Amino acid sequence: MHAEAGLLTPDILVIGAGPAGLTAALTAAQGGASVLLADLNPGPGGQLWRGLKADLPPAARPGIGRSGTAQAPVQVPSGELLAQVLAQPGVRTLYGAQLVLVEQTLQGRVAQFSTPQGACRVLAYKVILATGSSERFLPFPGWTLPGVVGAGGLQAMVKGGLNVRGARVVVAGSGPLLLAVAAGLVDHGARVLAVAEQAGLPALAAFAAAASRSGEHFGGKAGEAAELAWKLRGVPYLPATSPVRAEGKEEQLERVVLRTGKAQFGLRCDWLAAGFGLVPDTRAAALFGCALTQTGEVKVSAWQATSVQGVYAAGELTGVGGADKARLEGFVAACAVTGQVGRLREVPRQAARSRAFQLALSRSFALRPHLAGLAAADTLVCRCEDVPHGALQGCSSWTEAKLHTRCGMGPCQGRVCGPATETLYGWTFTGVRPPLAPLPLSELLGASLPPDPLVP
Repeated sequence: MHAEAGLLTPDILVIGAGPAGLTAALTAAQGGASVLLADLNPGPGGQLWRGLKADLPPAARPGIGRSGTAQAPVQVPSGELLAQVLAQPGVRTLYGAQLVLVEQTLQGRVAQFSTPQGACRVLAYKVILATGSSERFLPFPGWTLPGVVGAGGLQAMVKGGLNVRGARVVVAGSGPLLLAVAAGLVDHGARVLAVAEQAGLPALAAFAAAASRSGEHFGGKAGEAAELAWKLRGVPYLPATSPVRAEGKEEQLERVVLRTGKAQFGLRCDWLAAGFGLVPDTRAAALFGCALTQTGEVKVSAWQATSVQGVYAAGELTGVGGADKARLEGFVAACAVTGQVGRLREVPRQAARSRAFQLALSRSFALRPHLAGLAAADTLVCRCEDVPHGALQGCSSWTEAKLHTRCGMGPCQGRVCGPATETLYGWTFTGVRPPLAPLPLSELLGASLPPDPLVP
């Protein structure tokens, strides 16, 4: 890897340093490629493995050459995976890097990142997108109170040093992430009062069976479930239960009201961690021009190739399915890019199990229709621009809402309210446009933005 005319020129650019990105970087490097691994976070691990540390000291790291004859990255524990990535001389990391623009220049396709040190431009010959997913938030009365946060958001805050010892926490929403968040809070001394899951018992039983079957191959899900259950012993797990409203003063949450069937009850708490599943983060894929499926994931082939030549995608942005699926797809994408097809003999069987688990996950935790009716007329949907639910009910599409109410035009560029409006109104979120994040004028001067489609 070297700089050419002010550009970094790796053989492969991997965007995202979570399970899929780390696996892809290691696999590509084992195939002899130079890799630039870029991530918005200050360190590796992504959202799922935030704060990940290498398990093995450099002298103890297993030596894996270009032939890839040692243990496959999909089977290696996360800490060992990071250690192996760090041991690869062909892998360079770039953290705190926000992808903002993708340009077609005379040299080729250039990706521009905004970093604390300034702009960084990369000539992207081959790209593996591993940008993961983000949490889906659904508005309900009181959801903007201090103390009401995303489930994954509270998890990240605790990992970052937030002291929750003795704090009363209610975890609510949908998906397996709720249990992981609750267990992490218990580990840090919080009093988890309840885990409220909107899915009903039959759906949860179907998911448990699917997780058990997938564990026959991946060997981890049944054990993970048992470990979570042990940590959460004594914590009420409430199926078919969802938040109705959060109550409190302007400066702090005091109480959350939950609904089970037709009955409602309140719990006094300091924190409400609410998240209604995960949404593929396809913003970077949109900048590269990748096609999406009808359900909003990046469309890929069996080799993880997108609709754009030279661009591959792996992990949650191709469909939410957990770390095992992400690592498998990162492995496949990197093997495909570097021509290591001999390492893919077991992949079809593994991929079939992964798809079955992903399907069970989406079916079991499908959001129930009543959640779309939680918001009152004055409940904010777009928090950046203070747009309430009542102002959006007369709009017929995401584009119309942006034009008439500025919904989605704040700093988050629709990252929060976009997925929410899909659930509330059935709209298709089409809000991605460059640059992906605010950046200094000095960085903008070095890039050429495409014409604004809304300006005649």
